[in-house]
Amino acid sequence: MTDHRIGQFLQVITIVVIATSGLALGILKSGLDYTKIIKQPTPKNAKFQNAVPAPAKNLIVEVPQTWQGQTIYHAQLKPNQKVIALTFDDGPNPKHTVQILDILKKNHVKATFFVVGAMMQTYPQIAKQVVAEGHELGNHTWNHSYRRMDRPTAASEIDRTGDIIYQNTGVKTALFRPPGGYLNNGLADYAKNQKYVVMMWSSLCGDADRHTPQVAGMVNNVLRTAKPGAIVLLHDGGGNRSRTVKALPQIIAGLKAKGYKFVTGSELLEIQAKEQATTIKAVPAVKKDGKSQ
Repeated sequence: MTDHRIGQFLQVITIVVIATSGLALGILKSGLDYTKIIKQPTPKNAKFQNAVPAPAKNLIVEVPQTWQGQTIYHAQLKPNQKVIALTFDDGPNPKHTVQILDILKKNHVKATFFVVGAMMQTYPQIAKQVVAEGHELGNHTWNHSYRRMDRPTAASEIDRTGDIIYQNTGVKTALFRPPGGYLNNGLADYAKNQKYVVMMWSSLCGDADRHTPQVAGMVNNVLRTAKPGAIVLLHDGGGNRSRTVKALPQIIAGLKAKGYKFVTGSELLEIQAKEQATTIKAVPAVKKDGKSQ
């Protein structure tokens, strides 16, 4: 190597050393933890790295053991047990969910929101507001797909949504609603296997129908089909829900006029479980000789 090239080579090395030293000095002066700049190996449980601390008891949406892995359309209650559950699907939505929350707050009503994972990923603050205001969250899959799924796909749809609900709100929910109410495409089977309650509905306003009724029609649909233990289906996402927003105050007022009180989905299941326990205790046991104990 010629003296000229040796000189150039040494000059390049000197520049690199000076530049590297300057970068290190700049990092130290800035107070940055340079170890965080270096890419670390991804741990096997990386998806849990951003999880919030374990939730408090009141953030776990629990259901009675007898309902785990079951499908429910409504609670079997006595005619004088006038409680009803309002449920909302397909959110969170930055416009309609917030409007619905305001209406519920003004009327002192608690409800259950079945959230779509992809929507929650986009609008996590709205979901946090739902929980902060005392409402309940349920799992409504990640993509809201109706298609037939194998077990791994169904697991991904439900587990990813459960994970993002927990990571953003601290809520662990045991409530699942299949998109479109389809029970035979693999989703409901997987949910039941994971001990979710598959919560369907017994009353709907029609806001997701192809031909959406006017506000008066929505109100009438709910009031006409309401009964003790009913589960009402409404939507806060998945489309233009402005009619739902307009109908909701009238639905609440009409149900209150009929003497109904509002509960969440899990509360409805607890009432059903207590009713069943009371009925079992009230029935006298019968001995083999046919005489009551």
